[in-house]
Amino acid sequence: MKKYLFVLLLSGCFYSSFAQDNTAYKKPPALIEKLLLSTFNPGVSFNNEGTWMVELQRSAGPTVEDLAQPELRIAGLRMNPANFSPSRGTYFTGLTLKDVTTRKSIAVSGLPDPVKASAVSWNKSGNKLAFLQENRNAVDLYIVDVKTAKAVKVNKTPLNIATGNEYAWYDDETLLYHAATASPDAAPKKPAAPSGPVVQQNLGKVAASRTYQDLIKNKYDEDLFRFFARSQIVRNKNGVETPVGVPGMYASTSLSPDGNYLLVERLTGELSYLVPFYGFASVEEVWAIDGHLVKEIAKIPSSEGAPSGFDNVLNAPRGFSWIATKPATVGWIVPLDSGFIKKQVPDHDQYLTLDAPFTTAPQPVVATPMRMYSVSFVNEELALVTQGSFAKQRHIWQLLDLKTKALKTLSDRSSNDEYSNPGTPFMIRNGYGRMVPLIYQKTKFIMDAQGASLKGDYPAISTLDFTTGKQEKLWQCQDPYYEVPIKLLSWSKGIRFVTSRQSNTEAPNYFITSTVDKKQVALTDFPDPQPELRELRKEKISYTRKDGVQLTANLYVSKKYNPAMDGRLPVIIVAYPREYKQASDAAQVRGSRNTFTQINYGSFVFFALEGYAVMDNTEFPIVGEGSNYPNDNFVEQLEWNAKAAIDKIAAMGIGDSTRVAVAGHSYGAFMTANLLAHTHLFKAGIARSGAYNRTLTPFGFQNEERTYWQAPQVYSRMSPFSYADKIKTPLLLIHGEADNNPGTFPIQSERLFNAIKGHGGTVRFVQLPFEAHGYAAKENLLHLLWEENQWLERYVKNAK
Repeated sequence: MKKYLFVLLLSGCFYSSFAQDNTAYKKPPALIEKLLLSTFNPGVSFNNEGTWMVELQRSAGPTVEDLAQPELRIAGLRMNPANFSPSRGTYFTGLTLKDVTTRKSIAVSGLPDPVKASAVSWNKSGNKLAFLQENRNAVDLYIVDVKTAKAVKVNKTPLNIATGNEYAWYDDETLLYHAATASPDAAPKKPAAPSGPVVQQNLGKVAASRTYQDLIKNKYDEDLFRFFARSQIVRNKNGVETPVGVPGMYASTSLSPDGNYLLVERLTGELSYLVPFYGFASVEEVWAIDGHLVKEIAKIPSSEGAPSGFDNVLNAPRGFSWIATKPATVGWIVPLDSGFIKKQVPDHDQYLTLDAPFTTAPQPVVATPMRMYSVSFVNEELALVTQGSFAKQRHIWQLLDLKTKALKTLSDRSSNDEYSNPGTPFMIRNGYGRMVPLIYQKTKFIMDAQGASLKGDYPAISTLDFTTGKQEKLWQCQDPYYEVPIKLLSWSKGIRFVTSRQSNTEAPNYFITSTVDKKQVALTDFPDPQPELRELRKEKISYTRKDGVQLTANLYVSKKYNPAMDGRLPVIIVAYPREYKQASDAAQVRGSRNTFTQINYGSFVFFALEGYAVMDNTEFPIVGEGSNYPNDNFVEQLEWNAKAAIDKIAAMGIGDSTRVAVAGHSYGAFMTANLLAHTHLFKAGIARSGAYNRTLTPFGFQNEERTYWQAPQVYSRMSPFSYADKIKTPLLLIHGEADNNPGTFPIQSERLFNAIKGHGGTVRFVQLPFEAHGYAAKENLLHLLWEENQWLERYVKNAK
């Protein structure tokens, strides 16, 4: 097996000064290891009526050997070449049925061994559920009959879900899915030598694109993609497979509400070396259910030609879908501004529909002066329209009268203003089996809201009268709980619904709640998967930075900590910067003080049990009001946020302001390196899977829409790589060897490490074998926590 180097430049007892260590895997302290390896409680899924639920046992994480299995990285995908599936999926290891009325659990027989289930879906009647089963050499499809509690494999041909196409219920007994058209062994073999060079060209056409990973790189990649993306649509009833249409490369397939047609997005075969497969040229078509072509609706060019900049779109139709309230009507959005939001036009987008038999011209439904996001049909008379601006952070939600074409605004707010967010309507299945907003008492929606407030999030259920705009609260969670509505059960005599309830001391469990008698009935009794974390005290703290913006953080310390006896603690600040166009939005309180603490490898809360004060989810807003861009003074605002957090923990008499570490993942890693380059507030930093040289993401990044050539000084100022000579605070860099996130190529960490090393800084670079942007393998996760623990102990807790 290839040896992966843990490269470092340090002096001290556990690292050598100049070395390339072939380090064996290490483990963190026993308590941290135990917490990391805990298995979380099951997930759940309810049928449509809420009469049955299935508990889904979660799997343990993979091993390095699992990640090391063959994998194809092409066209923005990561595929398992042995079974036509995504190579890094998650799955469940068991299924248990539960009668919601009696709360009796029933074991399911006939399950495969071992169970590696995913994509659980109930049929319309709620008496059967289906799931995908991933085997070493094939993906199969199972149906569980609730009456018999028996699982049965229904497919004869292995499925092909490599590009994300899974399956759908055609009716209560029939499934539609994409089947493989060849054995994996028939995949193209890599030639000993290429037939010629790889050539790309552009003949004067503007074609800016962001930095994607895992793209097609050569002719062999093209051949592999064509092979693994090729599938046959199949209709399966009672185990009998009927082909629908001919084999091809399909980006998506959906069934019309009346079951007579398919809406198919078919790739034309014109591949790209610059964008992932979902940006390849395609054709949107309507097929009859037997597979013959009824109507070609649109040709969609490659997204290579999409203009850069927020709110700009490809000059082509988009957002194709069936109208949920009609038997067979397709709807889609077309740009009226050639895709350029700055073009002066009365309306920027229009929604069109086309009815079966698809022989007439498309009919306009509504046009919007801002970029249209979606149109959701409620019934024959009403639809909900969402429009807004990503650049201006504006979100408008409106009710459309389909007869008069009048739009009534229900909500017009900043997309970051959660205090005024009315929520989203509860959905029910209509006569076609499609999910539509429920209309209650003729003129109301029943709304599910986050309940954001000055005290934090308190989820709520309310009615919204769409004729008057009046909102009336029916239920809201109360201290000491954080309780989230999951499913609406009944509404004729009061509201009955399922919630997920938790508190600081109670693990999340599911309850049936009623607004009539206020009683709650427990559906589950899941235990605490990480009881050692109850030894921590959690507090949501508030403070203000120098320009008056209020900030918050979740503070964790041991319950055994006594400031008078133990003195001040070393501090870890964990954050992720977010951009805002209004200071008032940035100041809003986010999250809840009543949540049950559960952590995974990405958390630094582990270290609160090791004698640190951990400030988690520390707010780091970057504000640019009016015509100003948030990133115009990005570095300065980072320092304001950091200084305010340190001052707060010190003023509380808990934290030692001279022993503070800063840490973050991805954009949080970018933040960490910037803070070490431009301030002297910290003893150490930990940066995981970040991007540090913004000239390598020249067509925009995160929420920066300007290109490098439009704002070179901003890109340079925000790049810690440009200031590597200033980074003298010890920095631990960690990166997945197979990072797949746009922009965060592993070379970002490699180059920053070399730059800091070249200027005499203290830095350690750990590259985790086979890991993507998020980490997964047990051995890597344990070693990650060992590295972090060692770094913090040496440079923060025991700093000179």
